[in-house]
Amino acid sequence: MIPSKKEWTDALITRHGSALHKRFSSATVAICGLGGLGSNIAVALARAGIGRLILIDFDRVDITNLHRQQYKADQIGRYKAEALAENLLEIAPYTEIKAVTEKITGENMVSLLKDADIVCEAFDSAEAKAMLANGVLEQLPDRYLVAASGMAGMDTPNTIRTRKVTKRFYLCGDEVSDAASAIGLLAPRVMLCAAHQAHTVLRILAGEYEV
Repeated sequence: MIPSKKEWTDALITRHGSALHKRFSSATVAICGLGGLGSNIAVALARAGIGRLILIDFDRVDITNLHRQQYKADQIGRYKAEALAENLLEIAPYTEIKAVTEKITGENMVSLLKDADIVCEAFDSAEAKAMLANGVLEQLPDRYLVAASGMAGMDTPNTIRTRKVTKRFYLCGDEVSDAASAIGLLAPRVMLCAAHQAHTVLRILAGEYEV
């Protein structure tokens, strides 16, 4: 049986206190790209009690996604944004979710992200990462951007870290490894990087900033 909204809220407040819950539950976070990074970021933030998530991805679930992304085998072929929204509501039924099944471009970026307090970059390609980072920093300078670079291969997980680039720009990952390497992306390191991004979001909302 699904708990009532009051039971759900009380459980979150018991876990991290009323002050943090108020900050988390009143926040809107946009997640751009819903693959290995984005889908795991979304799950972590939904579990933490973030009030509203904007999920943005134009792609569909493929069988090759299932080894590291938060989808199910019976969701193959569905839009990732819609499938992930469904999965998140099973995990955190009172999260407000906006699923966007379109590609972010320089033309639609501001309209898609203007309601977000924090933007998470979770793209695969370097070009898309640069486009989003430059666009947010230039056109939405009062938003926080939490981006990722480097999480591929079999290197030690201890190289995954979070670095504060500027006052409102954080970068998570090892900043070296490339998804085009022979081994490519494996679930544990991708999930570690996603966890760094999600936790950075929570720290920003809590007023805890990297130095």
